[in-house]
Amino acid sequence: MSTADSARPLRADARRNHDRLLEVADTVFAERGVAATSDEIARAAGVGIGTVFRHFPTKEALLTAVYQARLQRLAGRAAELATADDPGAAFFDYFRAVVEQYGQKAAIADALVEAGVDVRAEAGGFRFRDAFEVLLRRAQEAGAVRRDIGVPELIALLVGATRAVEHADTEPVRARTVAIVLDGLRASASHA
Repeated sequence: MSTADSARPLRADARRNHDRLLEVADTVFAERGVAATSDEIARAAGVGIGTVFRHFPTKEALLTAVYQARLQRLAGRAAELATADDPGAAFFDYFRAVVEQYGQKAAIADALVEAGVDVRAEAGGFRFRDAFEVLLRRAQEAGAVRRDIGVPELIALLVGATRAVEHADTEPVRARTVAIVLDGLRASASHA
């Protein structure tokens, strides 16, 4: 076995550790907020703190990686839904997904800004508006979403829905709030 062959499993192990840490950190930050420590993440992942710092030398590096992973998931979801057979359902599904993730994503983005990180640069080119525009246009063409709504209004409604959900005290109230917003976006005879 050559040196390269023996190094390969270490790289695979390192990759698995990295991915596991990122997954656990995402969960810990979602449950405990961005004040969760690297020690808490190491314990939850079942690794030593040195392993965390080998992959993410600072908490900001870890937060940035979690932020980027969330944006990547949103981008991937938008790409999947952009070719869905039911454009209306795809649009409404994406809207719900963005609202559900917004609070946690915003907390991470705020913590990064406070630490001096340029979150726009860290977004890795994810074009949220572009993704939503494709889904909106397809849903409108399918007759599922009112035609008098553009991306600016949609973004304003999305921000409003996320803020409203932050203030709802129970899951049923949060779900109903989003449903009301989505009902307002649905096409009807008067808005077609």
